[in-house]
Amino acid sequence: KKTKGDPKTGQEEESHTCCGCRFPLLFALLQLALGISVTVLGFLMAGISSSLLVRDTPYWAGIIVCVVSLVGFVMLCISYQPDEKTCVQFTVKLMYFLLSALGLVACVLAVAFAAHHYLQMTKFTCDTILESCQCKLDTADPLGRTFVYQDAADCGSLTSMLNLYLLLQMVLNLITALVCLLACFMMWKHRYQVFYAGVRFYPLTASEGQQQKV
Repeated sequence: KKTKGDPKTGQEEESHTCCGCRFPLLFALLQLALGISVTVLGFLMAGISSSLLVRDTPYWAGIIVCVVSLVGFVMLCISYQPDEKTCVQFTVKLMYFLLSALGLVACVLAVAFAAHHYLQMTKFTCDTILESCQCKLDTADPLGRTFVYQDAADCGSLTSMLNLYLLLQMVLNLITALVCLLACFMMWKHRYQVFYAGVRFYPLTASEGQQQKV
């Protein structure tokens, strides 16, 4: 049996802690805060104009990240066993890893959509027509595509506010993507150490010494 003073026991306890806390706590708190921020900002953007597409209001990315954080909190409630000896622990850790990867992809897509929309808005020429803001990329082209933002009485305030929200979405989703990527990396390293999944071989004398202590 291992005593409390055994150095191996201390190493095993430190292997699944970070800054004195269980491993997923810090990542789950960050993901929850960032996920709520992205979700709230997405719904605020949807309230600016009813014609904004779902891809332009990435509240869906924030909801996914919030779900990831909840799975991380569930992981904290499960008693730790080395090498995932319990089925529940392995299942929750696998779900957390996969959902973090999904959150990473969703946040990267949100950044791409927001960046594309922001670049378009920097080239728009907008006019207010019948309580809607109609914008064109090229006013000289009569066949050019017209972007219509409904429920907008003032194009100037709409474009400035939407540009600000798009910039915030890019920053928040980029930070959230980095947190999800770091969570995936730490989960992988925690399971496979230095990216090696081979069998660990221990000296025969060490195992005999442990048997004698028992």
